Amino acid sequence: MRLDLNKLDHLIAVAEEGSLTRAATRLHLSQQALSTSIRVLEREVGVPLLERGSAGVTVLPAGAALIDDARVLNGMARAALHRARQIGRGEAQTLRIGYTPAVTGDELVTLLAPVTEAQPDVTPEIHQRYPSELTAALLAGDLDIGLCRGMAPAHGLTRTTLGHQRLHIGVAHDHPLATRASVALPELAHESFLVWGSPGRSGYTDLLIEHCRNAGFEPRTERTSRQGTPPITAVLGTRHLAFVTTPPGPAAGGKAQVLALEPPVHAPLHTLYLPHTTCPSRTTFLTHVRL
Repeated sequence: MRLDLNKLDHLIAVAEEGSLTRAATRLHLSQQALSTSIRVLEREVGVPLLERGSAGVTVLPAGAALIDDARVLNGMARAALHRARQIGRGEAQTLRIGYTPAVTGDELVTLLAPVTEAQPDVTPEIHQRYPSELTAALLAGDLDIGLCRGMAPAHGLTRTTLGHQRLHIGVAHDHPLATRASVALPELAHESFLVWGSPGRSGYTDLLIEHCRNAGFEPRTERTSRQGTPPITAVLGTRHLAFVTTPPGPAAGGKAQVLALEPPVHAPLHTLYLPHTTCPSRTTFLTHVRL
């Protein structure tokens, strides 16, 4: 028995919408056609996948398990179609890269240098994505690789560590610490740190907090409103600090200053990808890029 990808799409839509009516509208199907599709899928699988009720539908454990794998299967199918069409049309080979705001554009340029040198015919396509968007795009087969820090891989994705980068402290140019060349982390126990994700919901934020705890204090944190911009810009116009990978010295056109942390602390740079898809340019990236 082979699973029908269209029926799996229908199941995913119903689960995400929580309603056959809303899912039917999203899929441009009649509610009867969608309901029939789900019932046929349940007969093919041999177990109930959804529980229907007056308040909507509830995904049963078997349905949740199938949905997890269905997202991966659909992503693999989309990636396979993309590659076949690209080859058939004689288009240049691309490497579709997504990266979270925790990774800077300058870092991305440095990372891509050995890839384009080893495979000059590869055309990088760069897309900044927030963590949840990055995961969704990778699972959908719309990206070949994702760059991030501290993100746990979703079901179906593989995570590889490219290496570790040294963290520094960024402050606004008029911050009292801006005259310093370096600082020790325990000295910052009474400062407030800007982060990009909420503690407990962001692997990278939790990693930064853990560095502070290892230095002997529980940090005060505030989520920056400057989402999607280079990390060093978060401190502009504030009295807060931020962990950054920008090299020590003036930054952001002189509006910020980066202080070296002594002794050094580091943050990982991770890649996420769908492992069972063919992508020669991604293989080149994973082979040649190491920090």
